[in-house]
Amino acid sequence: MKRVVILASGSGTLAQAIFDARTTTLADLDIVAVISDKKDAQVIHRAEAARVESYVVPMLSDRTQWDRELETLLSALKPDLVVSAGFMRLLSAKTVEKFKIINSHPSLLPLFPGAHAVRDALQAGASQSGTTIHWVDSGLDTGEIIAQERCDIRSDDTEESLHERIKMLERGLIVATIASILATQENKNG
Repeated sequence: MKRVVILASGSGTLAQAIFDARTTTLADLDIVAVISDKKDAQVIHRAEAARVESYVVPMLSDRTQWDRELETLLSALKPDLVVSAGFMRLLSAKTVEKFKIINSHPSLLPLFPGAHAVRDALQAGASQSGTTIHWVDSGLDTGEIIAQERCDIRSDDTEESLHERIKMLERGLIVATIASILATQENKNG
């Protein structure tokens, strides 16, 4: 079984999609842990309900110390893949070099990187948005793109309505991408 660690900061809807896929698409997946930077994040409760161990590594005033704590925990968990699923922190260059990490982002990168991608797409008058799964590097949403899925922006879309439609796409795409990456790793190793 391939070992996966999920990083998440918020409600955990992407993490839930991954938990749910363990009975189908991701049956050969061992989600060894969820790590959050927020002790009150809903994703922690979702992890408990899914019987997945969870850890909280709260942001510290000393960023270098926080990076070290996160890297130490990841090293102890020995993941084959780390999935950033709504984790709202940049990872250190050392961490992204040491681990295979993917991220789900709510825009068609390289357009609209950063924390306000949905709002930025609407403000720019874009006609399409969507979701991107990409490898994490030391930049802000600059890693190599693995997969994308598009959706049209409607004239009546609000930031909330567009983000909800994107989240629906993200859930399917993250599961499919994880399955593809793990199958590719299996083929290389087998």
